[in-house]
Amino acid sequence: MPMTKSSLIDAVAADADLPRKRARQVINTIFDTMTNALAEGKRIEMRGFGTFAVRVYDGYTGRNPRTSVPVEVDPKRSVHFKVGKELRERINGAEGVELEDDGDESDDT
Repeated sequence: MPMTKSSLIDAVAADADLPRKRARQVINTIFDTMTNALAEGKRIEMRGFGTFAVRVYDGYTGRNPRTSVPVEVDPKRSVHFKVGKELRERINGAEGVELEDDGDESDDT
C-alpha cells in the first residue's frame, strides 16, 4: 500500500502528538516550500534522504506513430529524485520490507 499525503499527515500527527489539522499545515508548508523552490529552478538536498532537481528537456519535432505526421513537442521540465546513501542503506537493510515490483523488466547488472 503506497504512502499518500493523507497517510503522511496521519503519521506526523501521531508521531508528534499533534492535531491532524496542525500536522496538515506542517506537511503543506513543507510541500509548498519545496514546490516553490523547484519551480524557481533550485535544487533541494536533504542529507541522508536525497536530492530533488529539475531537469529541462528541449522541444523537438517528433512523429505520430499512427500517421507518421510530424508533431512539435514542447520543451518541458521534470523533477528528478536521487536517493541519498543513508536512505538507500536503510531500505536495503530493512527486514520485513516487501518492495513492490514496478514492472520494469530492465536488468541493471
